[in-house]
Amino acid sequence: MFESCYAKQAQIKETLEACPDEESRYGKIIELGRDLPKLDGRYKTPENLVRGCQSQMFLHAYLIDKRVIFEAEADALISGGLAALLIQVYSGELPEVVLKCPPNYIEELGINAGLTPNRANGLYSLHLQMKQEALKLLMESSKE
Repeated sequence: MFESCYAKQAQIKETLEACPDEESRYGKIIELGRDLPKLDGRYKTPENLVRGCQSQMFLHAYLIDKRVIFEAEADALISGGLAALLIQVYSGELPEVVLKCPPNYIEELGINAGLTPNRANGLYSLHLQMKQEALKLLMESSKE
């Protein structure tokens, strides 16, 4: 059930492990944040605001063919990059996978260790909100 999730984590690990040092690794994460598409303004609502994030970040989630699609935008590049790391893994997955597949690659890459406590809390808050959105979408889809 988690093959796709783990394969995407391995791909990100490979990309970031190719960076020669921590500075270039964070540069790559920032680049990922720059590449995130802008979020449609109608989704920049208080309900979509990621609480616990140091910067202002919005997360929007919806289903296509029973798979969760995540979109996010942050006003800080590093926050956007951290969002991109999670979105690349979890967007396009079944809600059950979002809920149960842990983001092991974050710890394995040492990303949390290099973040300020506030940024690490924001990353945790974003992942938690993604899981909450997946659960909400799962429950809504089971009513249909």
